[in-house]
Amino acid sequence: MHKIAFKSLLNRKLTVALSILTVALSVLLLIGVERLRTEARNSFSNTVSGTDLIIGARTGSVQLLLYSVFRVGNATNSIGWDSYQKWAKDERVEWTIPVSLGDSHKGFPVLGTSTDYFKHLKYAEDQHLQLAQGKVFSRTHEAVLGANVAKKSGYLLGGKIVLSHGSGEGAMSEHADQPFTIVGILAPTGTPVDDTVHVSLDGLTAIHEGWESGSASLLSTAGVLAADENRAVPLPVTITAFYVGLKSRTSLFGYQRAVNQYREETLMAIMPGVALSELWQLMKIAEQALLVVSGFVMIIGLLGMLTALLTGLNERRREMAILRSVGARAWQIFVLVMGETLLLVGVGIAAGVSLLYLILVTFRPVLREFYGMSIAINPPSSAELLMLLATLIAGALIGAVPAWRAYRMSLSDGLSQQS
Repeated sequence: MHKIAFKSLLNRKLTVALSILTVALSVLLLIGVERLRTEARNSFSNTVSGTDLIIGARTGSVQLLLYSVFRVGNATNSIGWDSYQKWAKDERVEWTIPVSLGDSHKGFPVLGTSTDYFKHLKYAEDQHLQLAQGKVFSRTHEAVLGANVAKKSGYLLGGKIVLSHGSGEGAMSEHADQPFTIVGILAPTGTPVDDTVHVSLDGLTAIHEGWESGSASLLSTAGVLAADENRAVPLPVTITAFYVGLKSRTSLFGYQRAVNQYREETLMAIMPGVALSELWQLMKIAEQALLVVSGFVMIIGLLGMLTALLTGLNERRREMAILRSVGARAWQIFVLVMGETLLLVGVGIAAGVSLLYLILVTFRPVLREFYGMSIAINPPSSAELLMLLATLIAGALIGAVPAWRAYRMSLSDGLSQQS
């Protein structure tokens, strides 16, 4: 029976190949969407690690997370430097990272910060930022580029860049009088850090002297700084937000409550993990929609395979009758057709999974470079294995239909001529 089944499949190469291709493409889409959804969530979660709280002006927790970590959107308000210093010097705090946003360079966001950014900021599973080339900025007009900024723009160490006032399409005016020297390039992280230009808070403060009205003032003496790096730079008046690492996790809620109740200024302290959970709740509908679409594609693929099997079964009625005539029993015919169906579904699943990993290996660098998504090449997860098992079971149910029809075929029906 095994040899007969194998020769029968070889005799129907085109139909078999199309059935396998249909199942493979359906599995590719179903598992691919699940893998992208999972990795996208992991990528978001891995963007900031080891940070207990993020503090900014009072707004929505998701909005604060988006603009302070993912550089998406703009802050509704800034926070005073005095407020930052007060909470940074709290006895419960181990370290802080001030961040100031609002400027850009060729569409890339510019982040003003301190050298603590490179010491304490972590991503993924507590990985520190690493320099691929150069060093961390130490002077006013020095910049450290994210990996994608350097790669896409072709920048090298020692090059000069000019920052623009504002971000996105609103970046109209350039600080051309005060270019920055590239002193460092960070190693890729798969996070928004790769698409960011990092400068010191002193540097941002220096280039904005005389820009209180939103453009350069004729009375501004800021250009002097471009020639005199030793000139004292005033402290920043405001910053966008700051990250906080506490000495003990037990003090987290008390510190957060104290910040939120601060009367001198309306501040808001959020836990990154909680804000991420809220963000994914907002995106849950889109995730479910993708899974539903993938499920329907799988169903359509299996129905297409069923149609091909039923069509082929009508052409195999004489074959079934001959098998019955040489001693094959009705249940053996059922098992034969059922086995062929499971074989086609199994090969289709294996082909779909193999195709998925081939695509991941091929396009992983592209996804990391252009979309900031680092997809790990891991074995199928438990959720993916359940999906594959469900596909195999669904294939078995689909295969039971033509198998039952073959079971019911009579010998006389198979040998008689059909008009």
